[in-house]
Amino acid sequence: MADEPLIRDISDTARWVAYYRALETERPDAVFRDPWAKALAGERGERIAKVQSFTDKADWAWTARTYLGDRFIMRAVEAGADLVVNLAAGLDARPYRMPLPAALRWVEVDLPDILDYKAGVLADAKPACALERVPLDLSNEDARRGLFARLGRSAQHAIVMSEGLLIYLMPDAVRSLGRDLAAQPAFRHWITDLASPGLMQMLKDQTGDLVAQAGAPYVFAPPEGPPFFESCGWKPVEVKSMLKTAAKLGRLPLALRMIAMLPESNGAQGRRPWSALCLLERKA
Repeated sequence: MADEPLIRDISDTARWVAYYRALETERPDAVFRDPWAKALAGERGERIAKVQSFTDKADWAWTARTYLGDRFIMRAVEAGADLVVNLAAGLDARPYRMPLPAALRWVEVDLPDILDYKAGVLADAKPACALERVPLDLSNEDARRGLFARLGRSAQHAIVMSEGLLIYLMPDAVRSLGRDLAAQPAFRHWITDLASPGLMQMLKDQTGDLVAQAGAPYVFAPPEGPPFFESCGWKPVEVKSMLKTAAKLGRLPLALRMIAMLPESNGAQGRRPWSALCLLERKA
């Protein structure tokens, strides 16, 4: 319909992100390759990206996040992780595109419609590891606790991932999720992205209307930065700046390269536009 919003719901943001993965994949010097990204993004994902005035300047952030996520996961697997739990998995294709051991279990959790869409696009593809998809609304606390308990009992060393999820949650909801994850001894590590208040305001100015109309406004950007997670049973053990990572990968626009040379800071960021991928460890 002509009056249909470009982003109909939060799941459409997964198509948007897949488009950026497709752009990186097409580069001759790609730092990762996702041969399914273009099909997953579809025409809607491309339209969402191209309607943004900063599309040709922002792909570096998604490239950096994906690259860092790949590295964190591979390190965990090499260290003995036997389960990856991907919350709000969206259109992530890591079980198909990464060199994962066949014995690894990978569980994707997201809303039914987006998982069904992904399953259709990837129907002829074969994952590298054992893949399970769980249709679940993560805001249903009883249901997610039941799922976490089941998965916790079946694993010795699990790593949780939640890319692109927390920014849409209120701080109390993030704490509740963190506590539910920490309640499972087998869930040893948690990978999540984090934005500063300054970056969140910038995102609101640039894309806030689109996501707000879809019922998913940006809300989570804790002033204290990564130490926020101490309040729900997790401690930051590694924090990787998207900006600095993009600079190292040669993906940063010229206008931002001088900023990337500033000293790193993993604490409170305030009005500084900052984002990072954080590796959290469950507190004993």
